Amino acid sequence: MSSNLLQQGALQRCLDNVSTSGGDEETVMWVLKGRYGSFFKGRVFLRILNMALADKRLENLQIYKVLQCVRQKDKKQIEKLTKLGYPELINFTEPENGDGALHLACVANDIDMCNFLLELGAHPDIQDRMGRTPAMKAAELGHDLALDVLVQAEADMTIVDAEGKGVLFYCILPTKRHFRCVQMVLEFGADVNNCAFEGKPVFVQACEQAHEIKEICMTFLERGADPNATNPATGRTALMEAAREGVLEVVRGILERGGNVNVFDNERHHAAHFAAKGGFFEILRIISAYNGDVGLIAMNGNTPLHYAAAGGFAECCKFIGQRGCDPTWRNLEKKVPRQVAKEGGFKAAAKEIRKIERRFAKFSKPKPGVKDPNPPWAIRLHDWSGENQASLREAFEHYDRGDGTVTKEDFVSIIEERYPFIEPEQLHTIAQVHEKTRAAGVNIEEFLKGNRYLQKAFLLGSYGPKKKKPKKAKGKKGKFVMPMPICVIPESSRPRRTDGGPPEYMIETYQNVTDCTRFNRDHPPEHPLQDDSWWYIDDPPKNYANINYLAKEGDLSSIKKAIEAGVPVDIRDHFYKTPLMAACASGNMEAVQFLLEKGASVNTRDNFMWTPLHHACHAGQQDIAELLMKAGATIDAVSINDATPLMRGIESSRLDTVQYLINSGQNSLEIARAYADNRLIHFIQDTLDRLPQSTEVKGDKKKGKKGAKPKAPAAAAATPTPALPGVPAVPKPKSQESKESVKEEMPQPLEAIVEKSLFEEEKEPPKDNVVYLNSLITRGVTKKLNITFTPQRSWSPEATTKDLLKKRELRRQRFTYEVDFDDFMMPFKKNFMEKVHTMQQNAALH
Repeated sequence: MSSNLLQQGALQRCLDNVSTSGGDEETVMWVLKGRYGSFFKGRVFLRILNMALADKRLENLQIYKVLQCVRQKDKKQIEKLTKLGYPELINFTEPENGDGALHLACVANDIDMCNFLLELGAHPDIQDRMGRTPAMKAAELGHDLALDVLVQAEADMTIVDAEGKGVLFYCILPTKRHFRCVQMVLEFGADVNNCAFEGKPVFVQACEQAHEIKEICMTFLERGADPNATNPATGRTALMEAAREGVLEVVRGILERGGNVNVFDNERHHAAHFAAKGGFFEILRIISAYNGDVGLIAMNGNTPLHYAAAGGFAECCKFIGQRGCDPTWRNLEKKVPRQVAKEGGFKAAAKEIRKIERRFAKFSKPKPGVKDPNPPWAIRLHDWSGENQASLREAFEHYDRGDGTVTKEDFVSIIEERYPFIEPEQLHTIAQVHEKTRAAGVNIEEFLKGNRYLQKAFLLGSYGPKKKKPKKAKGKKGKFVMPMPICVIPESSRPRRTDGGPPEYMIETYQNVTDCTRFNRDHPPEHPLQDDSWWYIDDPPKNYANINYLAKEGDLSSIKKAIEAGVPVDIRDHFYKTPLMAACASGNMEAVQFLLEKGASVNTRDNFMWTPLHHACHAGQQDIAELLMKAGATIDAVSINDATPLMRGIESSRLDTVQYLINSGQNSLEIARAYADNRLIHFIQDTLDRLPQSTEVKGDKKKGKKGAKPKAPAAAAATPTPALPGVPAVPKPKSQESKESVKEEMPQPLEAIVEKSLFEEEKEPPKDNVVYLNSLITRGVTKKLNITFTPQRSWSPEATTKDLLKKRELRRQRFTYEVDFDDFMMPFKKNFMEKVHTMQQNAALH
């Protein structure tokens, strides 16, 4: 019996070893026969082998079933499997990728399932085949809620995966959720100086994407990340990566915390090389302020000046050349920086490098009687003082004598304490330069400016865009034209509610309050008594909105409720606009019909003296304009700048609207030439030519003579007179072909798009009719007991899904398919932007 147990245990250990290495059943049998052939013979060997394989297969089936239940959120089945299945089944992992139940719950960000699995005994630090824990998978996807559950379950944040990467490596992504994950794992013990097995620190990995995750990099620094972290594979430091990304705050944070500025990578690239390549002037300035070498030569022979010249960064070229880089050095291609700039076509950079070459030739070698007025140590002191001027002002403030100066001794002691890269003799020279008289002291502001010991071209204030002096006006001033103010209703004159609520044009939005599990827009209650949800559903809070906005969006339920509550249909907002104007401007035909049925005025004017017809024509809505005309709108209404509805229609460049207005008696050619296209211009010219000629002719010279008959001159008869007043004379088209082409291009007038209103009311017989009242008495209606039940809430007619889709189709017919996109523009704005774009293209060509 003991031998069988011994054999069974050895077999199980062998099966575990082979299965974990990826072997199949044939491999297992081959290994067992070769290793334990002398012990397992005949039927005993096969029986024990089949039992072991069956057990392993059952284990896999159970864990796959658990994972399936986790995906389906079947808690009852999971609890049943963990109780009746293998012990610790909740912590088993599937054999393919090594995922466990908690891995899947964290990937799905299922907080409820995570808590449930942890209550069943799931271990928060279980690892898959790659060594990744549930916390790593949650952090990689930015699931901060799932990660919070694991943190509360005391998950270990110092575990690393198979590559040596901790959980922070999985948080380096540019989203706010990943930033919250970083803060969370750092709070609970994650190692900010974690390095992968290949030696790459997590801080260097973050600085490689510093432009997108600046906050994460700064958090790493605040939590104690090594400022000299280096990737051994490339030799690049975190400072180099931050300089390459051009993130000023991260570079400053690294240098303030003691980062080595003069280290270089395996290709001898310095942080200044990366800053110059990207044209990051501010980073070059900080590198120089911390005594960085901006003249280092890389393995390919390029200096930072070569890279700045290749990018055409003129200010960077000037700065690098002034800070000591050799402008005559040739790279491996035997090119000096000025040649590189010329080949790239950067004239400004080549010009600056030429100035640097002249200065370098003059002061590079010591000559008798020639002294450099801008020594390198003085330039670096100026850069350092500009970078640390806030702390210097604070330090000098304690020794200030009241007039903005400090004594020479105090000045020297403060600078020596804070800036170790200067000799005492040099510092005394600076102090003497700033002392105007003996014991006069050093002026702090003059020292920070640097103009007393450096030339103007070397000061930091000389960089950046130059401020242009305002030019004096030449000649006489033109006539002053006062801009037209926008007229609004004074707040004191706006009608308010008696209860002190918002203005009257802010109306309460209507919403159907019902049980959404029983009724919706497609399945409303069949009668008012069927909807009893008012017994158990509270009334929602009141929401107020501008009635013009609701008219624009077509919320007729809210508008109808407001009108029934006593709000005038022609209520104005603070710009004097009525709901009818808003509906016309947005092209909402259904809202226009509803407001006209409620008695809205079609000739009301806003602050620019526009009528609803102006707004409809400006939006290019021919059918709405026709509806307003039938309702009595004035076709020749004039706005504040003498514009008619026809002019507004021409500005929108809609031929059908213009055609309808002209047929109704309007005309304007000058506006068409300014705003419209050739179709409208030819159409209006053709209309003018087809106007009837005037029958009035001038009298003959012999009209005063007795018996003389007046004769019409040929010239007068040949000149047509326009029938409408104020229409200028327009030449005829050159040929009949142009007229025919205009007629072919002119579209037929669109049929009015009729949208069925949701608020059609049946007409009731008048209650003051004597015959009607007598018939009620005869029928005994007056003697009946009134048992009418009025529900507290009544279902308002609401558009179904089919109605909404139909409405969308109608909007596409009205505004084309572009109405479904975010960049949709109304006809006038679209026409105006096309004109502007054409003018810009023509200006660019000339």
